[in-house]
Amino acid sequence: MRAFFLIAALALVGAAPAEEGEMRDVIVIAHRGASGLRPEHTLAAYDLAIAQGADFIEPDLVLTKDGVFVARHENDITGTTDVAEHPEFAARRATKIIDGENHTGWFTEDFTLAELKTLRAKERLPQLRPGNTRYDGRFEVPTLAEIIALAKKRTAETGRVIGIYPETKHPSYFAALGLPMEEKLAAELRAAGWDSPAAPVFIQSFEVNNLKRLHQLTKIRLIQLMDASGRPADGAVASYAAMTTPAGLRAIAAYAYGIGPNKAMIWPGKGDVTPLVEQAHAAGLRVHPWTFRAENAFLPPLWQRGRAPEGHGDVGAEIGFYLQAGIDGFFTDFPAEGVRARGAAR
Repeated sequence: MRAFFLIAALALVGAAPAEEGEMRDVIVIAHRGASGLRPEHTLAAYDLAIAQGADFIEPDLVLTKDGVFVARHENDITGTTDVAEHPEFAARRATKIIDGENHTGWFTEDFTLAELKTLRAKERLPQLRPGNTRYDGRFEVPTLAEIIALAKKRTAETGRVIGIYPETKHPSYFAALGLPMEEKLAAELRAAGWDSPAAPVFIQSFEVNNLKRLHQLTKIRLIQLMDASGRPADGAVASYAAMTTPAGLRAIAAYAYGIGPNKAMIWPGKGDVTPLVEQAHAAGLRVHPWTFRAENAFLPPLWQRGRAPEGHGDVGAEIGFYLQAGIDGFFTDFPAEGVRARGAAR
């Protein structure tokens, strides 16, 4: 059975190119920037992604104590900054419950922006990306305003429209702290001139009520994120699985432009492709799966090369497989690979 599917998968990847223009609107989303090559969520990672041809750069947004949006994978900055090396902040180490899980470390909501700017970013996955560690200590934690400015500057310089694709991280958690995200985010994007479906912006979230509130505040396109297990942290829906049914997808279409599923929800690594893309399209939704990474640790066996977890496999072939499955865009830590795969599929 495995051999049969291997042959079938390779045939699909190597199938005749798509009709001219079929891939024209497929977007390459630089996941936290070119995060396979630079520490994630730094202006350097975003700028490299743009140079490599990404259409959108993706900042995960959390808030500071004084209510400023900054880009970090989580509000827990222990693993992505040098905060532990700052004795002046030692007393701020804390244990908190975030989305039902205990986390011990340092958190953005306990720092002002000025204090965060004294920290420097570091590689989050040093075992898998040792080359990135040479950049540790070089880059600041960027604000949303700085990311918007970069996108606009590089749009002017390149002649290509560079969009942003922010994710609201833990919005219900921040709301409980008195730091609601929705009005603030809509206002900051509006001040940048972005408040229409034509704006080069998508807003994404794993929560539901956050997006429904944003739907009332802005005309910017919204993306409902989904994982292969679990449920939204705000409890608005019983499970992500329930959201993937035809009825669940129709409900999403009432407030969102598309979905961002875990790529395993489209193909679980064996057997057939699921009907998710087809059913989402039937509901009028675009599909932007996450996340395509080059390291063997993140690739299905079919596309791994060698045994070293940090070694690189054939992520381009993996992306090509999903393009043939009909996706409308994709998140990748290696945007140059994504651009090449999209070009090969045209």
